[in-house]
Amino acid sequence: MIPALIRNAHRVHDFATDVLKVSGGTFMLKGPWFANMDMLVTADPANIHHILSKNFSNYPKGPEFRKIFDILGDGIFNVDYGLWEVHRKTTMSLMNHAKFPSLLGRAIWRKVEIGLLPVLDYFSEQVKELDLQEIFQRFTFDSICALVLDYDPRSLSIDLPYIPCEKAFTDTEEALLYRHILPESVWKLQKWLQVGKEKKLTKASDVFDQFIYSCISAKRVELSKLEVLQKQDEDLNLLTAYMKAYKGKSGSSGDPSKFLRDTFLSLMIAGRDTTSTGLTWFFYLLSKNPLVEAKILEEIKTKLQPKEDGKWNSFDALELRKLVYLHGALCESLRLFPPVALEHKAPIEDDILPSGHQLAENTKIVLSFYSMGRMETIWGEHCLEFKPERWISERGGIKHEPSFKFTAFNAGPRTCLGKEMAFIQMKIVAITIISNYRVQVVGQETERRRATRVAIGPKQHNSPPSPRPKTHKESDPTPLATSRRSNSGRWSVCNWSGIVIVVIQSGARVSGAVLDPDTNHKWIGSGPRKEMGYGSHGLEVLGYL
Repeated sequence: MIPALIRNAHRVHDFATDVLKVSGGTFMLKGPWFANMDMLVTADPANIHHILSKNFSNYPKGPEFRKIFDILGDGIFNVDYGLWEVHRKTTMSLMNHAKFPSLLGRAIWRKVEIGLLPVLDYFSEQVKELDLQEIFQRFTFDSICALVLDYDPRSLSIDLPYIPCEKAFTDTEEALLYRHILPESVWKLQKWLQVGKEKKLTKASDVFDQFIYSCISAKRVELSKLEVLQKQDEDLNLLTAYMKAYKGKSGSSGDPSKFLRDTFLSLMIAGRDTTSTGLTWFFYLLSKNPLVEAKILEEIKTKLQPKEDGKWNSFDALELRKLVYLHGALCESLRLFPPVALEHKAPIEDDILPSGHQLAENTKIVLSFYSMGRMETIWGEHCLEFKPERWISERGGIKHEPSFKFTAFNAGPRTCLGKEMAFIQMKIVAITIISNYRVQVVGQETERRRATRVAIGPKQHNSPPSPRPKTHKESDPTPLATSRRSNSGRWSVCNWSGIVIVVIQSGARVSGAVLDPDTNHKWIGSGPRKEMGYGSHGLEVLGYL
């Protein structure tokens, strides 16, 4: 089994899924006696419920988890019992603060306006491909830093600047994944020799230290000034609030600054990686399911009202809840591609799982959340299909699934505190992009890795939809989207997602003749010039030729 695991390291999640399907949802992985790699892998909802909820106290993170994720120190993801309760109570208190929703909304919408829209406009105008996951990672990195550290690194700008701390997250993710695959003795030797991914992980830790400690020091200087203290009483500031709440607390290191560093690093990882990964796979799935995208767009148009210039207002959480189909599509994406694909556990006492497997104390357990979304025994024979309707009740509301079945936000007492925050952020980004652009994946990559190069073009709302989006291979030099709708509404002869458009402007109206090579449909359209602007509805179909 171990040789097969190493051979499939590049597709480890799919490999685990294949084995789980033929083993009834749970199997025991046996490694060499010297490698410390024996573990039980499960995707059985009954086992998940038992471990994460019913017998929660017997399954702390444990020393094995802390060993792999040592970079997190005493952060909320890495601790148990007393320290975990301190983190959770403090974070819940701040998220339940009356001013938190407005603080969150301002941070997200500001980054949309000064970061996301300018960057996407630029790439659309320049007819360039872009790595969508990188864009989302920069967006969420800037947003969480502004929210938690009161500092915007501005990594999401047109030139996509090199930001050491932002790059450090990617190096950390890759190193930690390989710690799950390699024998402990191997990665520990690499760490001691400072080679390979362990060398990058050490450098990433140093970068995190420098970045976070500098933000803490700067805030301490501000707090030493009386006028700033008075202002902080008026506005909610998470960095200040955490520093006050954790005053006198030092964790296992005995260093208060180190405890704050661990706290903020965990929050940054939660705010950056999970949401950016969720958004990346969401748009990947939309590019393969254009009818779903069309339904989401129609829901946005009918349930939300844009401003006169076609741009969207800063919708609050209540307005976003109107978008039931969008919510279902996001849940469906998270089901198939959960941002946290697996979790480690280890019992502190002997136990017997509902599946009948007997566990000795300290047995390594891997909960495969990724595999759960692909099990017919859990989601039915169409489990691999992207069906937002799966999440919509007969009355048209959201259908809620048990957390031990839908584990994208974990389950039990450790359920993700930022669940609602993540949905708000994903919905705002989805509304912004779906309303104004069309995103198409370049190539046919489907593995869980950074392979999300896309071409982006303006949204042409009322053109007849082709059955499926046109997908180009990496070797195809022709970009998918080669035009952008200008603010003046003037179009030129262009090729946009395989649709040739010729537009003639006459006074206040524009007319166009369109040929869709995918469907062979020829049609003409016309519309007011003002409706051809940014975020508009495009041409109205007048008839087919």
